[in-house]
Amino acid sequence: MTVPVKQHLIDPEICIRCYTCEMNCPIEAITHNDDNVVVDFDKCNYCMACIPVCPTGSIDEWRVVKTPYTVEEQFEFDELPGQEEFEAGASEEQTGLEALDGEMAKLLAEAHSGAGGKAKAPASAGKASINLHNLGNPAVMTVQGNYRLTDDPSHDVRHIILDAGSLPFPILEGQSIGIIPPGKDDNGNPNLPRLYSISSPRDGERPNYNNLSLTVKRETDGICSNFICDLEKGEEVKVTGPFGSTFLMPSDPNAKIMMICTGTGSAPFRGFTMRRQRTNPEAATPMTLIFGARTPQALPYFGPLNKVPENQLLKHMVFSRQEGQPKRYVQDELRDMVEEVAALLQDENAYIYICGLCGMEEGVDAAMTTIAESFGQQWHAIRDRMREDGRFHVETY
Repeated sequence: MTVPVKQHLIDPEICIRCYTCEMNCPIEAITHNDDNVVVDFDKCNYCMACIPVCPTGSIDEWRVVKTPYTVEEQFEFDELPGQEEFEAGASEEQTGLEALDGEMAKLLAEAHSGAGGKAKAPASAGKASINLHNLGNPAVMTVQGNYRLTDDPSHDVRHIILDAGSLPFPILEGQSIGIIPPGKDDNGNPNLPRLYSISSPRDGERPNYNNLSLTVKRETDGICSNFICDLEKGEEVKVTGPFGSTFLMPSDPNAKIMMICTGTGSAPFRGFTMRRQRTNPEAATPMTLIFGARTPQALPYFGPLNKVPENQLLKHMVFSRQEGQPKRYVQDELRDMVEEVAALLQDENAYIYICGLCGMEEGVDAAMTTIAESFGQQWHAIRDRMREDGRFHVETY
């Protein structure tokens, strides 16, 4: 009997085609076509360098197979194949993921932990449409508007509205799209898409119009961010996606939602807030937003946020560089909200979303640890249970 082997695969339903894993693979075992990102079995040495950098956990998939799937076969995947069954008499050591040796299992566990674990969509969330448009068949959208959101000269953040016209492009709050910048990279290849969170709700930036919006910060050497921030009304943009099937808003009108963000991490939460305003403005419990920025002038949507009624959105804005004020970060605000957060962590209908720069995760984790200990619980146990229930979501970059 052929001894089964363990194969590293990528879940095409969760992968957002950001190509981070491919860029971080030290042996070039990861590649892509217009549809999928895949791992070459003949090259992969299970070094795990790709696991912690994946923002969705889609990279952390494994199958024990008799014959490994080829790269070409994986390019055709619409979803992951199920686990093969093996003939009676095959040992557990041969047929299970237990075939990993002790050191490999340890590496996998550590890497999976660093990636934040695998996310699940909220049970009540809508069914996300994904990967409708790829590199070979991008959607072409027209710029409807480009508006500056910040007064800070060093933080040029833009609100970009894109019109899909008559082209079907269904989205849900929390999903992302890829923008393909023109030109070629240093190797002479066409630029790959850059990923941006959608900042409008599912029924459009304007209700019942087939458009969407993005929140984009200009980066000094950013090929795509500069391209987007310089777009003018009427110009056309090539778009891939939509991507993402887990960082979604629950449809339950009674869901208690806490959103923690920094900078342009506010994009999906703008979509969440507008969705709640349009469909359930009289919800029994307002959503809570904890938003960190350097100054009010560097905080996107500062003015519009202040106009959202308190019975719909409780706002906690914290600033780390406000003149004459002590530095405050989102984790400081969480600690000051200990009673409110503690009650949320013990509520089975509570949802927590974190979005922004990856450096914020450590501070939020430490604050949550302190708060959980205040009522005799362990934060990581609560977090893992919430994640398993589709109630804890992290999207950092």
